[in-house]
Amino acid sequence: MHYGYIGLGNLGAACAGCLVKDGFRVTVYDLNPALAAPLVAQGAILADSAETLAASVDHVITCLPSPAVSERVLRNILPHTAQGASWVEMSTLGRDEVLKLAAVAAGAGVRMMELPVTGGVHLAHQGRITMLAGGERDLFDLHHKAMQAMGDRIFHMGPLGSASIIKVITNMLAFIHLKATSEALMLARRGGLDLAQSWHAIAASSGNSFVHETEGALILNGSYDVAFNIDLALKDLGFALGFGREFGVPLDLASMTNQTYVAAKAAYGGEAQSPMIAKLLEDLLGTDLRAEGFPARLE
Repeated sequence: MHYGYIGLGNLGAACAGCLVKDGFRVTVYDLNPALAAPLVAQGAILADSAETLAASVDHVITCLPSPAVSERVLRNILPHTAQGASWVEMSTLGRDEVLKLAAVAAGAGVRMMELPVTGGVHLAHQGRITMLAGGERDLFDLHHKAMQAMGDRIFHMGPLGSASIIKVITNMLAFIHLKATSEALMLARRGGLDLAQSWHAIAASSGNSFVHETEGALILNGSYDVAFNIDLALKDLGFALGFGREFGVPLDLASMTNQTYVAAKAAYGGEAQSPMIAKLLEDLLGTDLRAEGFPARLE
């Protein structure tokens, strides 16, 4: 199986690298050729355009920053894809975008499987990220070995659109948990507790969360560097709030968290790291959340 991988940002490069390490033949492309260099050094083939890539591979995987970019890339590659090729979309899209782009692809004879992931870039580098697939079962089965190379927990959520809903739900929870852990750590700090010991105590408690263990550590380090920015968080929260309106579910915590991210963007810019919502609280109270022994990035 020869895969083409388009979009070599933090997540895309990690997942493409796992395919290469597992022995798949992989051709890669990104608008920034420098992002492909480490993958080429590992054995990937570098294409000079997305169109050239699509013409040379069995199936195309994309991991791109927005629905608009996904649509543009898809329309560019469709005239060049091989007969019988499928498209695996790993970008985080809304359900409506998934169904719209699947129809565009189907019009050119290309079938789509959505494959958003969750768990963080550090797990993607390890080949241990969680994969959320949506689409027809035979496509899921066709690409299962590739998914096993990239992730260790793989869920077929149902037809197209299903994975986009659960991905938005998981991201919504992560952002809410991040706001909660920021407030919890600040309570510990202002209460005169040792922050490192408090972090460990929370991690061993009923109040623990995956986000506390991972992004909470980056807050205490002061790097906040989770390789996921505020603009992306706002995009995903927007999807969640849209589903809330559509499905008639009041999302009080998600709405409050969205406003926190709006404030963080105003303070630090959309490219700032998403855990910097904790810095809003630090700046407001003039109290930092630093502790020794915590990593600058997750490994």
